[in-house]
Amino acid sequence: MKKKVVVAMSGGVDSSVAAWLLKEKGYEVIGATMCIGGREGNGRDAIRCCGPSDIEDARRVALQLGIPFFVFNLREEFEREVIQYFCEEYQRGRTPNPCVLCNEKIKFGSFLEKAKALEADFISTGHYARLEFDISTLTYSLKKGADGKKDQSYVLFSLTQEQFQHTLFPLGSYRKEEVRKKAFQLGLRIHDKPESQEICFIHDSSYHSFLSERLKECIESGPIVDQEGKVLGKHKGIPFYTIGQRRGLRLAKGRPLYVIGIDQKKNTLIVGEEKEVLGDNFIVDSVNWILQQKIISPLSARVKIRYNHPGAEATLSPKGGDEMEVRFESPQKAITPGQAAVFYKGDIVLGGGWIREVLKS
Repeated sequence: MKKKVVVAMSGGVDSSVAAWLLKEKGYEVIGATMCIGGREGNGRDAIRCCGPSDIEDARRVALQLGIPFFVFNLREEFEREVIQYFCEEYQRGRTPNPCVLCNEKIKFGSFLEKAKALEADFISTGHYARLEFDISTLTYSLKKGADGKKDQSYVLFSLTQEQFQHTLFPLGSYRKEEVRKKAFQLGLRIHDKPESQEICFIHDSSYHSFLSERLKECIESGPIVDQEGKVLGKHKGIPFYTIGQRRGLRLAKGRPLYVIGIDQKKNTLIVGEEKEVLGDNFIVDSVNWILQQKIISPLSARVKIRYNHPGAEATLSPKGGDEMEVRFESPQKAITPGQAAVFYKGDIVLGGGWIREVLKS
């Protein structure tokens, strides 16, 4: 009997080709799109990801590939697990990564449960990442995708062995240009569809209007100060700023100034020169280890502190519980509370956690 796989089809080229590849390999393939927003309201804050046009694109691809197609309504789950988290983190003066939570809670959480209800053995996505199973240890390793420019292993660090057991990543060994070429050869109309936005539920170039609508009375202006506490200006609201930010400060001081600290309790931004954005030591909590439960002694690894960070060599030291202290060999720019720190050994993802605080050297 064929193994059954439900492919999370976004209406884009990656998931479409993933569905075709799995069908070619002999799986019983079902396509499904997550309805997580549609369009709410008419303002600039309206959510449009996975809306009617994307669903229709996915439906057409499924029809062309000759596979069944479903729409999973996950609006409530997405609102609760991703959007509320996104807004609350900014309100706390932290910088969230909603893609990680969406993968953990929605795609490999709620979507997986709905796929199991269809008696599926696996779910699949268009992520550029690889999974390898070690039969001797009965564990899965998460590895970087072959396309270094498109590798998405960073946003998958929080997944578990149980989730990997039901997951397929057919694009892991492909490069983006190969995927687009295959879509063109298959005659899929989405072969040249643009990449999705970095934050899929923000449909303009700024998240400010979205937060303004969502947080409303929680946003208030406050002072911008230097490290000595001297007031240099006024900010528009803590949620609109992140560590390392330069634009939007509206400070005419004759030299570039950057956000180097956010004091949410005092509703204050602290700014400094570019060199003061550098740091090398920080605490990570809620650590998830993919191949082991925990470490009991210092460990060397390459650590990425945001999606487009190249990674840098660091030492990880256990602090008890699910906390780790990370110390880079050389200072890195804009270590930002709320962002994910992901640990690598070569191409293998060891695990990762959430940056809680930056320590003074």
